[in-house]
Amino acid sequence: MLKTTLVVAASLLSLTRLASASSEGAWNALFAKANGTCIGQSRMVSPEATAPVVFDDATGKIAILLREKSGKARKMTNLICLYDKKSGKASISEYEWLGH
Repeated sequence: MLKTTLVVAASLLSLTRLASASSEGAWNALFAKANGTCIGQSRMVSPEATAPVVFDDATGKIAILLREKSGKARKMTNLICLYDKKSGKASISEYEWLGH
């Protein structure tokens, strides 16, 4: 009886984890939305973007770094975008590397 109970409990726990896990397609759709929002708000013409950096659920944010050479001097512009998974809104700020 104990063995059967343990097997059933283990099966239910594994199914619960599978049910709560997001599919690869759902993650890709979220990343595409975050990239599109960040790039659109950046007003960059053709930026390079990093792969999304996903923070834990308590934070609820995805970070994307964007960069582009712009202007006649071909100055590198670096932006960081924080995309909020719940609201779908993004905050963007320019940054510089320390020592540069």
